[in-house]
Amino acid sequence: MAAGGGGPAVSPMATPSWAVRIRGADGEIAGAGILLTPQWVLTCAHVVDRTADVMTAEFVGAVGHGVPAVPARLERDAYVPETLDADGDPSGDVALLQLERPRPAEETVRLHRLSAPNREVRMYGFPYEHNGGIWFRATAVGVCGRDGQVQLIPASPGELASPGCSGAGVADSDTGEVIGMVLSGQEDRHGNRFSFMSPVETIVRHLPRLGPVTTGPSAVDPQLRSTADDILPELLDRPFAQRLAAWLRDDGSQVKISVVRHGDAAREATLRRAITLADRELRTPVSVDRASLDPPGTVPSAGGHDLAVYAEGRTSAGIAERIAERLGLPHPEEAPLERIRAARAILNLVVVGVDEAVDPLGVLDLLDVLRADGSRLLLVLRTAGDCHRRAREQLLTGPERGRRARLVERLKEITGPLAEDLRERLAAVAPQGLRPLDSDLVAAHAALADLLRAAGAADHDGEGQGEALPGPGPDLARYERLADRVEGRLTAGVAALDRLRDRRDELAGRLRSYQVMHQHSLRGEEDPAVDGLYLRAHTLLRARPCDVRAAEAAVDAYTRRVDGHAGATGPVARDVHGARDGHGRGDDGRGARPGHGTGDGGGDGHRSEDGYGARDGYGARDGYGAQDGHGPGDDGRGARPGHGTGDGHGTGDGGGDGQRAGDGYGARDGYGARDGCGAGDGCGAREGYGARDGYGGGDAS
Repeated sequence: MAAGGGGPAVSPMATPSWAVRIRGADGEIAGAGILLTPQWVLTCAHVVDRTADVMTAEFVGAVGHGVPAVPARLERDAYVPETLDADGDPSGDVALLQLERPRPAEETVRLHRLSAPNREVRMYGFPYEHNGGIWFRATAVGVCGRDGQVQLIPASPGELASPGCSGAGVADSDTGEVIGMVLSGQEDRHGNRFSFMSPVETIVRHLPRLGPVTTGPSAVDPQLRSTADDILPELLDRPFAQRLAAWLRDDGSQVKISVVRHGDAAREATLRRAITLADRELRTPVSVDRASLDPPGTVPSAGGHDLAVYAEGRTSAGIAERIAERLGLPHPEEAPLERIRAARAILNLVVVGVDEAVDPLGVLDLLDVLRADGSRLLLVLRTAGDCHRRAREQLLTGPERGRRARLVERLKEITGPLAEDLRERLAAVAPQGLRPLDSDLVAAHAALADLLRAAGAADHDGEGQGEALPGPGPDLARYERLADRVEGRLTAGVAALDRLRDRRDELAGRLRSYQVMHQHSLRGEEDPAVDGLYLRAHTLLRARPCDVRAAEAAVDAYTRRVDGHAGATGPVARDVHGARDGHGRGDDGRGARPGHGTGDGGGDGHRSEDGYGARDGYGARDGYGAQDGHGPGDDGRGARPGHGTGDGHGTGDGGGDGQRAGDGYGARDGYGARDGCGAGDGCGAREGYGARDGYGGGDAS
């Protein structure tokens, strides 16, 4: 028998022997099933075709290479179709198939009762894309609906239970026990994807004949179950029933403490009724639908608690063991309290008769561990004595006081330093696309004032000694949600304003660098149009608060104007390879007079008037020019002994056999004429710094 039936656990990597693929009469896969006995297969009612005489059960995890196929028929008295109540909540959807030929007993699995919240689970189904079977992983997150169904969140988007998975067994990842059955999977209109399972207790309630193949302790101790006498109308304490039902439906309070004295028949019956109705397995249509016992607000949903313990005469260690067993915690050789503490498990727990336990204070310490980890607790005591006062202080008023104090400090941080951070940013930059936060801060201040008033009243009324305050106190849960909301909005606002401030600083740096570059290019000259654009951008960046969007537009206008000016006269105006001081020809090259070109631009070589060209450059009279330099002038570095005309870098025809004209670097193969730094293809006209390919007029930069 597989895990849950007392035999060796199946490897989590293997196809489970109990996983059944079900085909309809048409041969198509209709869903999945769970082999519970050699002849019974559990599945969903909607998987079964009631009009078909025979369906087929296929055992994909059987030993061997084949997949045995066995005809199966519906057990007519074990068919509970899905129904919807007046609110649209589903119920039922379970059925049993009987096999024509039995399967080996070792292939079967038993169902196991286990508290489901926050458990990691796996299910083996047969979707169309993987009709040989595939594992799906999920987390059980909580109860939904009045039938006690459990919502499953897929471990990844692709693991949503899809058609072919209905009826699949849901196995607990830690223990391997089958704790439920897949009902359906769906994606809502918001894109949320989730599945539902029917837990074992709900399945057994709908199909009581499965009790013998179900293991694990019941969620309710026998002393806390309703009796036949509890149905009398006079035994219903309606206000008490409404308070119990509200807590079992999760009214937001973590701990509830009540006193039910021995001999108070109405309260005792009302308590048993509430516990029984909140249990998935014990709840019955008769107990729910009896109109005389079901006034509005007195009926809790199935699954309202995970465990109800009767504490009278039991030790705290025994109660801890009962809780650990219900949670399926491993390592029974360890103390149960340590296992519970290590697991940090969360459950809805009812404990009746706390003050009649063998060691009541030990029970309170155990419950305090559970409370600290987030479990919800309903405590029932028999007297309002010392144990009741200790329970209130340890589990209710003390933690409430600490929770309130933490909330006060948090709201002080929000309305103090965090609000000041926001104000500081708002003084620096104007908000853009940020919703106003004044109303949020007003609400936070009001909540803080309410909490401080409550704390003062508690001190005055002696709450520190465990006495209850008259009337309801501040709604801490609501104020905590308010703090979450306001803190999130303020933090996001500060971050958004920081990004704007960083952008402002970036723009300021960009503006400075462009101004320096532009001023350097002007060499002391003025350009009123560009200066006006700079002044506007500078003024906007210096304003407090700074309108970053407007400043960005102004900086962009300035930098475009500077770039455009440079584009008209070179990469940088006038002094950076441009206009009269650059290398190009006219207004488009890199040079004018002090540059490398001819006349006002690049010309035929490095010959302009003031640069490396004509008179002062590499050209005519003052550069490397004339007869002694690179060009035709008089003052260069000398004609024939230098890099001169026919033989040097000058204007001759270049080319030739090397650097051999006169004493210089020679006409024909030297730096001259067409291949040299002169007029032809060297650093002059075609390939050099000159006209066509150099820094001069033609095709160069």
